[in-house]
Amino acid sequence: MSIAENIKKYRTELPEDVTLVAISKTKPTEDLLEAYEAGQRHFGENKIQEMTEKWEELPKDIKWHMVGHVQRNKVKYMAPYVSLIHAVDSLKLLKEINKEADKNERSIDCLLQIKIAEEESKYGISTEEAREILDSDKFKSLNHIKVKGLMGMATFTDDESQVKKEFEHLKSVFDDFKETYSDMNILSMGMSGDYKIALDSGSNMVRIGSDIFGERNY
Repeated sequence: MSIAENIKKYRTELPEDVTLVAISKTKPTEDLLEAYEAGQRHFGENKIQEMTEKWEELPKDIKWHMVGHVQRNKVKYMAPYVSLIHAVDSLKLLKEINKEADKNERSIDCLLQIKIAEEESKYGISTEEAREILDSDKFKSLNHIKVKGLMGMATFTDDESQVKKEFEHLKSVFDDFKETYSDMNILSMGMSGDYKIALDSGSNMVRIGSDIFGERNY
């Protein structure tokens, strides 16, 4: 199917309250435009330089999601336009995002990445570390960011029961945090291979790449 047909399929299949983020990393702007013309507005990238180049070229009503690991010295490049930063894993990074958002006279929404997978290669912080950040006086003094929810990546495995267990754990953490932290309303979990399990587990934001754009050219 074409990119436009894939977008239509997902828009039909996903519940209305679930946000579809089309993961467009490595894909040319022509592919993004096809998705855009099919009605897609949320796009995710994992490299700030590539995302910034696309932001400069493409329509300005696109909402850009930074889904990759973020280096603090590159936050300034996306601060003028980024819509949501998914993979925040430290107070230091939040402070840097706040500083650059202040310079651009805006507020930037963020998600804390909770480590739920067993692989060492996956980034993220523990539930306890996330709570320490959110309860800290330093975090409460940051006026140009909002932590809008949590993000997680399940273990890359064919064992669906393990993936489901990890997603359900993150949903329980999210529900717990929502009781305490009023800004929390986004739970970003689920990709092309496991989004159906994520939806069943309570995700309201899915990150879909290869199912929309085809296999990536790394």
